[in-house]
Amino acid sequence: MEKEELAHFLKLAYTEGLEMDHLVFTVLSCTGLRIGELLALKWGDFNEKQGTIRVTKTLYNPNNHFEKYQLLTPKTKGSVRTIKIDEMLTSMLRKHRLKQNEIKLKNRHIYQDNGFIFAREDGHPQLRKVVETRLKRLLKEAEIEKNITPHSFRHTHTSLLIEAGVGIKEIQQRLGHTDINTTMNIYAHMTANMEEKAF
Repeated sequence: MEKEELAHFLKLAYTEGLEMDHLVFTVLSCTGLRIGELLALKWGDFNEKQGTIRVTKTLYNPNNHFEKYQLLTPKTKGSVRTIKIDEMLTSMLRKHRLKQNEIKLKNRHIYQDNGFIFAREDGHPQLRKVVETRLKRLLKEAEIEKNITPHSFRHTHTSLLIEAGVGIKEIQQRLGHTDINTTMNIYAHMTANMEEKAF
């Protein structure tokens, strides 16, 4: 997604999105997290004082069943990382925690509290399928006719980092690539795209 498209999409996710949509897509586009890493996040991974998110696991749920998931170690060694987030995102997560506490109280008879940040109304982690369906819905509303998946936000985040002049080493660490070549390939691809647009 282009910068303008992303801004338009996130604005729409804020005004037209369902529960957690705006937060999910903002976190994806501001951190470059993989969808499994995002859904596996627990409140213990969020350090409000330092403004960081610690990535140590990924959610594996091939059948999209809300109870039959596994928390696995991330894709590669380099995927275990700490990501710095800005004040806007920290504040959004803070507000989300308050809202979640209200849901916990309201649904205390059914709520399984395992500490997930992106939890459903019953406390289980949100399903990837739900995120994908909601993404399609918002893309349609935004009239963005590209084939965008949750993983696309990772690429968008990378191109924004490149545009901002962030170095390859820092990008590699932020995305959790063990192999610098992976980062280099994405970097080369994105830079070629930017040059093409410039002419």
